[in-house]
Parts: sequence; C-alpha cells; structure tokens
Amino acid sequence: MDQDMSFGYLPEEFSNYEESRIVILPVPYDGTSTWVRGAAEGPEAILEASPNLEFYDIETGAEVYRAGICTDTPIDLAETPGEMVEAVALRVDGYLEDGKFPVVIGGEHSVAIGAMRSVARRIPKVTILQLDAHADLRGEYLGSKYNHACVMARAKELATIVQVGIRSMDVSEKPSLVAENVFYARDLVGRRDGYDDVLARLGDQVYITIDLDVFDPGIMPSTGTPEPGGLGWYEVLSLLQAVTAKRQVVGFDVCELCPTKDNHAPDFLAAKLIYTLLSYRFAAEVK
Repeated sequence: MDQDMSFGYLPEEFSNYEESRIVILPVPYDGTSTWVRGAAEGPEAILEASPNLEFYDIETGAEVYRAGICTDTPIDLAETPGEMVEAVALRVDGYLEDGKFPVVIGGEHSVAIGAMRSVARRIPKVTILQLDAHADLRGEYLGSKYNHACVMARAKELATIVQVGIRSMDVSEKPSLVAENVFYARDLVGRRDGYDDVLARLGDQVYITIDLDVFDPGIMPSTGTPEPGGLGWYEVLSLLQAVTAKRQVVGFDVCELCPTKDNHAPDFLAAKLIYTLLSYRFAAEVK
C-alpha cells in the first residue's frame, strides 16, 4: 500500500506523531484468509475513504481530529503470521510507552492479536470486547495458532473476553465459550439501549476488537466471511457509546474489510466507524 497515506489527510498540525494523542497503525495482511481474499487492501481503502468524512461529529459535538491523529508506517513485510503478530505487538508497545492511544486497522482479524498482547502486558486486568460474527475460538486452524479463526483463543490466553454479535461457530469451539460473556446477534438485532448486561461483564479498562462482519452484509458486504443476520449501524454505535461512557477504552482495532472496486460504501462505513468511536472516546478532551 501507499506508505504516505494517512487517515483524513490531516494537516501536519493535527497528524504529527509528537503532538498526536491517537496513532493509527495500518496492517495490510491477509496471509491466513480462508475464503475471499483481499483484506490486505482494507487499510488503504479505509485511508482513501477517510478524507471524505465530515470531521465534526454531530452526536458528540466534537472535532476529534483536534486531539491529533497520526498514521504510522504500515506493517507489510511480515512473512509468517507469527512474525506479523510480533511486529504489531512491538509497534503498539512503543505507542503505549509514549502515551498514545492505539488504533490498528487490518487486514484480516489476526492482526489484532499483537495489539491485544501488547495492551494485556501493560494492563493486567483489561477486558477484551469482541464485536464479530464468528466466535474465533479455535485453538489452531490450518496449521497455525495465529489464523484469523483463532483470534479469540489467543485473546482468552491474555485476558477476560466478552463476545458480541456472534452468529457462527464450529462445534469444536463450544467448550471454550463462557456462556455469560457471549451475546448472540439474534438477541441484539433491533436493540438500541439497555446494554447494562454487556457492561456488567466488562472490567474498568477495555480493549475493543471489531471484525466488520459483525455488521449485517446488507450494509457491510465487503468482508472475507460474511454472515447473514448481523447488526445494524446504530445498534453497533449504541453499544460502543455505552461502553465508552461507562468504561475506559484503552485502544481498538477494525479488521476484515475486503474492498471491492464497484462499491465504496463499506470502505466509508469502516472509516466513519473509526472516527465515530474516536469521537466517543475523546469528545471530552477536545470540546
């Protein structure tokens, strides 16, 4: 991908590393994708869509870009999933050491493992909140424990996990489920408030990992493994708003955009999701 692309194409005043509160790390990797390939092109598509955002957020009344959003050099040289995970972890280590808020954009969902590993090393009681169509709890898949189907198995080794939007899994994953921490899509569709049951499962500090297939394919068809019956835009935002209002979100990732040349709406959705979640998180700091 273009090494010079940045989120929002913001001027230097609001995008230099030293003064930016937020750092975005693109990871154009899809080495373990198992169906539709192309997630490696996801970060570039999100960055290309991002300048078309309106940078005033109506809901929060904030212009979060004023907190500074730096886009770092992409990680795109890893040859194996394990190397990619470690490269992401090392990069996020540096952000956290410098007091930055990390946002990782994939790429397939396995890119999240490194970020979660880094956060868990520094925040021992962090909860990892997953928004996803799939449980992703396989211990190993196709010879790799860093496959995209194993993301939450690795997360579970690091921290308490809470899973939201789930509607697909293999029978082998059932023993790994923590029933009270799983919120199925069928119980969330149409729900716009009252997320106290989800919040009750979260600790004070939360890392959010978002696979874009949590959304219904009617509004997010551009994913590697789409599943019918997903959540809508406002259902997801309502949950994220509740979490950011009641818990300290310490970082997040957005993964699994598999862009198509004839439909740019999903690319824009992913870019707006990132900016909206940042607005929820930082509105109080930039008003």
